[in-house]
Amino acid sequence: MPDYQDFTTIPVGQLGIIALPGCEEPAQKIDNYLIKWRKERESEHKLTLPFAGYERDSYLIKASFPRFGTGEGKCVINQTVRGYDVFILCDPFNYSVEYKMYGRYVPMSPDEHYANLKRAISAIAGKARRINVIMPMLYEGRQHRRSSRESLDCADMLRELCINYGVENIITFDAHDPRVHNAIPQSGFENVQPVYQMIKAMCKNIPDLNIDKDHMMVISPDEGGMGRCIYFANVLGLELGMFYKRRDYSVIIDGRNPIVAHEFLGTNIEGKDVIIIDDMISSGDSMIEVATKLKELKANRIFICSSFGLFCNGL
Repeated sequence: MPDYQDFTTIPVGQLGIIALPGCEEPAQKIDNYLIKWRKERESEHKLTLPFAGYERDSYLIKASFPRFGTGEGKCVINQTVRGYDVFILCDPFNYSVEYKMYGRYVPMSPDEHYANLKRAISAIAGKARRINVIMPMLYEGRQHRRSSRESLDCADMLRELCINYGVENIITFDAHDPRVHNAIPQSGFENVQPVYQMIKAMCKNIPDLNIDKDHMMVISPDEGGMGRCIYFANVLGLELGMFYKRRDYSVIIDGRNPIVAHEFLGTNIEGKDVIIIDDMISSGDSMIEVATKLKELKANRIFICSSFGLFCNGL
């Protein structure tokens, strides 16, 4: 009987990478890494038929996203993707990408990046073997649950991609709430946690760290981020504290109830270094207020680890 373990690394199909506007640079880095890694990788099956196209000069698929004068757009894929295992890179929050509409240059919003993603899948026209989407920050990830009569945008997006457009896997980093995977239980949803990268960056750049319960503490800036902070604290063996946001529910500003104060829950932090961990910094106001409160409680140094520094209102 043949040893079928020899065939466990046969690819699903030839690899193809499509970079949406704004993702060209990371896609090129991924391509360069894959070219080098696949050339150096040793395998007795490299020259067999299932591995045809395994080593190539580039894995990037040529695609363009022209716009009409009205701002309407389309996707044109300029080479075959038949039978390919396609990975599409989409960064919905890259507002540096602009297009021309009625003679004016307009920055792309998350909705327009998402529309480009659907255009790319539509241009593939079902010819690919498998479609995977890499979305570093999850589109509409902050609108992940319903608390009143409001839209459930993140779940709608996931269901649209996986059910209507046939996407098999979605890869994202530090989702605002990974439970949105419940919207697509039969599809792949990889939520990569950047904890290792955060710890490595701190250890490499701050030489006098004392990572123990007596000298350091992990703080969650709100109740919603407790899950990632619990994991972080358990990995490092540190105590955990949190702030909860006291809101004024009689007032609505920009669709949200304004925060009245941040209240601290936790043990004594006097003289300890503090690590504040969150998935994103939007305006930065909450981080500044939390850090100010920690200084009032006589914390020593304060470090902020955030996966996405958005700074929507500037620095």
